[in-house]
Amino acid sequence: MNKHLFVSFIMSITLLSCQNDSIKADLVITNAKIWTGNIDANIAEAIAVKGDSILAVGSFNDITRFKGSETKTIDALGNFITPGFIDTHVHLLMGGNSLLNVQLRDAKTKDDFIERIASFSKSLKPNQWIVEGNWDHTLWGGELPTKEWIDRFTVENPVAIYRMDGHMILANSAALKIAGIDKNTADIKNGEIVRNSDGIPTGILKSEAMYLVLNKIPSLTNIEKRNAIKAAQDYLLSQGVTTIHDVDSLGGFEVLRKMYSDNELRLRVYSADQLNKWKAVSKKEKLSSKWLKNGLLKGFVDGSLGSHSAAFNEAYTDTPDDRGILTANADSLLTWISNADAKNLQVTVHAIGDRANNSLLDIYEDVTRNNGNKDRRFRIEHAQHLDINDLNRFSSLDVIASMQPYHAIDDGRWAEELIGPNRIKTTYAFKSLLDNNATLVFGSDWPVAPASPLDGIYAAVTRRTLDDQNPDGWVPEQKISLEQALIAYTKNAAYSSFDEKIKGTLEKGKLADFVILSKDLTTLEPEKIKDVLVLHTYVGGKKVFSRRLEY
Repeated sequence: MNKHLFVSFIMSITLLSCQNDSIKADLVITNAKIWTGNIDANIAEAIAVKGDSILAVGSFNDITRFKGSETKTIDALGNFITPGFIDTHVHLLMGGNSLLNVQLRDAKTKDDFIERIASFSKSLKPNQWIVEGNWDHTLWGGELPTKEWIDRFTVENPVAIYRMDGHMILANSAALKIAGIDKNTADIKNGEIVRNSDGIPTGILKSEAMYLVLNKIPSLTNIEKRNAIKAAQDYLLSQGVTTIHDVDSLGGFEVLRKMYSDNELRLRVYSADQLNKWKAVSKKEKLSSKWLKNGLLKGFVDGSLGSHSAAFNEAYTDTPDDRGILTANADSLLTWISNADAKNLQVTVHAIGDRANNSLLDIYEDVTRNNGNKDRRFRIEHAQHLDINDLNRFSSLDVIASMQPYHAIDDGRWAEELIGPNRIKTTYAFKSLLDNNATLVFGSDWPVAPASPLDGIYAAVTRRTLDDQNPDGWVPEQKISLEQALIAYTKNAAYSSFDEKIKGTLEKGKLADFVILSKDLTTLEPEKIKDVLVLHTYVGGKKVFSRRLEY
C-alpha cells in the first residue's frame, strides 16, 4: 500500500472510531449478569440502549464509552438479565377477560368451586353472563361438575365457564335454555352433549357442542375488549413477557391497532386469524410493525387430553371405545393450508393426540411437496403426544414444535391414567424433539395455564408435577437444560414469527426488550427457578413494569 493510501486508511478508521464514540446512549445498565442468547458472546455485564434499540452489549469497559452527560445509568445490583420472553401461545382476549371474571383455576374442592360462582354472581346484573372460569375437575378428584351444582345460585345469570383446556364448558340451565338444548337435542358431530342416565344434558359440552352455547354469548364491546387487553397487558408484562403470539382469533386485532395508534400498546403482538377463513384474511391489509403484526392463521385438528377429545391412534386406557375427536376434515385442512400457504400466510395448527399430529404432519408434507420449497415455518401448537416415528419429521419437514411446558407438570398428575405407561414416554417430548433437531418454542396457553415463562422454564427443566409426586421429574428422560428452555422462550420464539433479525437475543441493533430477574438462572438449583421474581421489564428500552419488593 502506498504511503498516501495508508494514511487515508488510518484516518478513516480513526474517524469511524470517533463517530462511534460520539454516539451516546440514552440508557446504560451495568453490574449485571446478562444472558444474551447470542452464541458468539453468551454472557455480558453491561448493556447500552439508544432509542428503542440496543447500542452495545459487553463488559463494563466496553459500555462505558457510550455514557454521556444525559445518559441514564442504572446499577443492576448483580441481578440477572435475559432477552424479553416471547410467549408463542396466548389467548389474549380470553386471558384478559378471565382476569375480570370468576377465578376457578385453583378451586380445589366442589364446595370451593360452587362458592366462588355463587359469590361472583352477587356482583352481577340480571342476564349478565358468567364466563371463562378455567376450572380443573382433577383438583377435586375428577368428578365433572353439573348444572345442578350452580343453578340455584345463578337463576338470573347464564353460565358458560371453560374447563382449563378450553375444550369443555359447563353451562347452567339458564344458558342451556337460551341455546335451546334439552333432552331432545340431537348429538353434535365432532362434539358431545354429556347426558345423565335419563338422557338429560348435565351442562357439560365438549368440543363443537360448546358452540351451541358459546355462540349465544353477546360479543364483547370494543370498550370491554380494550379493558380486557389492558388487564392482560399489565399481567403479561409483570411476568417478563414482552412479545406474545395471540392465537385467540376473537376479534381483538382492530382494538389492538387502535391502542397502537393511541400509544397504549406496551406489549408486542403477533395476531392470528382463523385458518378456515384464509380467503378473507388473504385480502386483509397486512400489518408488520415492531409492535403489531398479523399474517398468522390458526386451525385445529383435535381437542384436548383432559376432555377425552384429543385424537389418538389407540383408544384411551380408561375408555376403551374412545379414540378422541378429529375436529376438522383432513381434506378441508389440506385445502385451507395449501391455499393460505400459497398466499404466503404462516400456518399453525392445534394438534394434541398422536393421531392428530401424524395427520397434520402428513398434510404439511403434502403442501410442501405441492407448493414447492420456501421459508414457510409451519408450526404445530401443543404437539403433546407424539408417535415415536413422527419425532424426526418435525426437523425433516421444517415444522416448528410450539409447546407449553407448564402443561407437562399439570397433566403429569393424571395423564397416565388416560393413555397408559407406554404413550407417556413421548408425551411433552421436549428432549426427544431437540435430539431429532427440531425447532422447539415455548409458550403458556394462558389463561389455560399461568403466563409465567419462569414457571414454564421450571417445568421444562424439572418436570416436577404440581402434586409433588414426581420429585425427580415426570418422564424425566424428557427434561431439557436451562439454556435450551431459555432459547425456546427467546431466540427460537422470535424465529417462529420471522422476527429473529429484530428480537430474541440481546445484540447490537436489536430491540431493547429485556427482563431483570432476582436470581441468576444459570447457577440456581432447578427446583428454585419457580421462586425467581421478575424485578423489571423493559420494552423498547423503556421500563414498563417494576416490582415493589417487601423487606
